[in-house]
Amino acid sequence: MINCELGSEESVVSELKSMDDVVEVHGTFGAYDILAKVESEQVEKLRETITWKVRKIPKIRSTLTLMGIEGQE
Repeated sequence: MINCELGSEESVVSELKSMDDVVEVHGTFGAYDILAKVESEQVEKLRETITWKVRKIPKIRSTLTLMGIEGQE
């Protein structure tokens, strides 16, 4: 879940879609501006993508990461 600066949603969505581990991106209404689904076989790679790629995108103000529980899909 991502909050970004007003008016920057399209550029943030575009940049997210260009990332290898980002498999879905959706604009949202409500408390957050964008929902991005990131997948990886390794938790460490997932953490690196979120910390060093997603959170470093200009115009992103804050993020909230939710990790799914395997077997409860």
